[in-house]
Amino acid sequence: MRDNDSAIAAGGIAVDTDTDTAAVTVTTGTTGTTTRERPAAPRATTSTRGVLLAALGVASFSLTFPATAWALEGMHPWTVVMLRSVLAAVLGGGALLALRVRVPERRHWAGIAVVAGGVVLGFPLLTTLALQTSTTSHAAVVVGLLPLTTAAYSAVRTGARPSRTFWTASLAGAVIVIGFAVQQSGGAPDTGDLFLFAALLVCAAGYAEGGRLARHLPGWQVIGWALVLALPITATGAAFALSAEPLRLTGHAVGGLLWLGLGPSFLGMVVWYRGMAAIGVSRASQLQLAQPLLTLVWSVLLLGEQLPPAAPIAAVAVLVCIAVTQRTRS
Repeated sequence: MRDNDSAIAAGGIAVDTDTDTAAVTVTTGTTGTTTRERPAAPRATTSTRGVLLAALGVASFSLTFPATAWALEGMHPWTVVMLRSVLAAVLGGGALLALRVRVPERRHWAGIAVVAGGVVLGFPLLTTLALQTSTTSHAAVVVGLLPLTTAAYSAVRTGARPSRTFWTASLAGAVIVIGFAVQQSGGAPDTGDLFLFAALLVCAAGYAEGGRLARHLPGWQVIGWALVLALPITATGAAFALSAEPLRLTGHAVGGLLWLGLGPSFLGMVVWYRGMAAIGVSRASQLQLAQPLLTLVWSVLLLGEQLPPAAPIAAVAVLVCIAVTQRTRS
């Protein structure tokens, strides 16, 4: 538990989990400070929990493109993007307010701004624009490059040096994804692909910064503050979009928008950042190699798209890459 976890209490609780024992400092308003030690959670348990949390995040994200396609049946791109962010901000900001969470320190706001620009605004907007011309299955395999771009950004940003085996497996997964995408598009990237590649860059920055911040703040607070920071833009954008773009509230459109606002925009990010904080940005990012394959399944079940014949082969190959990266120290 970090000190921001106890923002609603009269005192503070600080836990140092870098060693085999955790020093627990309890501060009271009148009696001073008492320090005692207790055994920390085993590293293996922490790693397993981190993998499970990150995997839950990936499962949530895998539904993003199908939900966006549903929302676009009754709304235009700017309406979808702005309303989903406003809904998520209401949820995240409401949680921050209800729990009386302290405002982050000044040194954290630059990273929060990167999360807001990449995850709250950039990625949703660029992918929504891409889905006007691309199918969800095609978009899913292109965004399959996100683990590699996230790991690369994290290595540059934090100075981390993953092993050669890690990078080899990551590159192999990326090559599989690229080959799959090129085979499906006939080797001719279009405007939608350009939007998707731009989305990769901004989202990688947002993921890596969020994972770094989640070592200092609880993951739900990282995305919560990012949503609140972006709220003046998203609320204004939503007002303009609703006045300028036609709206048709079908069941699919409403359901897709609600999932986008509550699932991947907030709840999914909470478990994702918490997982990255536990196992590291590079390792967690490789779990996303499974995301395009999950999205392919959802596109068939929810949208009736035809599953590409190469998908099962790609699925096995990508899962092998995931297994290798998860067994490699990052």
